[in-house]
Amino acid sequence: MQRVAMLSVHTSPLAQPGSGDGGGMNVYVRALASALARAGVPVDVLTRAQHPSHAPCVEVEPGFRVLHVRAGPCAPVPLRDLPDLVGEFTDAARDALVTVGDHDVLHANYWVSGAVGHRLKHELDLPLVTTFHTLERVKAEVGLGDDIPLRPRVEAEVVRCADLVVASTREEHDQLVRHYVADPERIEIIAPGVDHTVFHPGDRAAARRHLGLAGGPVLLFVGRIQPLKGADLAVRALADVRDRSSRLVVVGGPSGPDGVGEVETLHALVAELGLEHRVHFVAPQPHHALVEYYRAADVCVVPSRSESFGLVALEAAACGTPVVAADVGGLRLLVDDGVTGFLIGERDPAEYAARIDRVLQDECGELGAHAYARSTSYRWSIAAARLRRHYDDLTARATVKCS
Repeated sequence: MQRVAMLSVHTSPLAQPGSGDGGGMNVYVRALASALARAGVPVDVLTRAQHPSHAPCVEVEPGFRVLHVRAGPCAPVPLRDLPDLVGEFTDAARDALVTVGDHDVLHANYWVSGAVGHRLKHELDLPLVTTFHTLERVKAEVGLGDDIPLRPRVEAEVVRCADLVVASTREEHDQLVRHYVADPERIEIIAPGVDHTVFHPGDRAAARRHLGLAGGPVLLFVGRIQPLKGADLAVRALADVRDRSSRLVVVGGPSGPDGVGEVETLHALVAELGLEHRVHFVAPQPHHALVEYYRAADVCVVPSRSESFGLVALEAAACGTPVVAADVGGLRLLVDDGVTGFLIGERDPAEYAARIDRVLQDECGELGAHAYARSTSYRWSIAAARLRRHYDDLTARATVKCS
């Protein structure tokens, strides 16, 4: 391998997760690129320049660079408008890759990057690896599609032409086959990881003192404030938790075109339920700083409507914090119901509260201990090693032709 060109068009691995369009994908791209570089596979991540101050090239660490590609205004652009910039980004990215040279494989993240990668694959005659992170037809099943008519068509085209599609779980593998008629022979299940040098158990009392959270039990929600993530369900569950000294910490910011309105609605719900003094809103935090919140919490609540994997649940578990989560997507893989936390199939606040009560009654901390033990099998170095083998294999054989 000489170099991987990783595409992350709509959000940069250098951006703050938890607000705007920055979330688990930022963490995924940055962590995976870093792990690949440390495994001897240099990576250039190409992302859209969103500010005039963005340098054309930022060296994150040896073997891992971020290339800021100029396409459209040097300002944030709503996701729904990004398809209009695919052609411009593709042209600029192609010029950047030709200038840098020596790239052997493209790896696109998310459907917009897939559209760019599909074009670059044919223009540069390079194999294309794609990780979708979310799929439009899966989100539509829960009534939360993006309302971008061309998205499912583009996803289907990329699936048909990609040399390899990376799925995080068996369920995502099956969704690709069911909804997009993907060739199972060209899907590889490679689970994301967690950085155990950062996310590991620590002193809960010290973490609470550091964050100013002295008092009763702490419930934690980490994520963007948007309908998909279900922060409102976490708030309603708090109202039903038996221990009235318990509090909910919400770490995250508005996301999507209606993000500001979603935050206002969430604050209104808190007021309606009389929970103003029990719900604490915290602005999005640098990724490494989240460890203090995970350690401070008695339980992490992940009530997502859809989740291809669920890095928040994995990071919480790595810190020894049990997770109460929706019984959807990758959360089913990460949470062993009744052993490391609880899975809930209904969007019923009372059901969440009942499981949270059970976690708070676990005075010996067995759930947290089991959660940590389970998390140790997820490592970015493992994901990088597996991808490296697939990259090598793809460069040794003919690329897939469009069908």
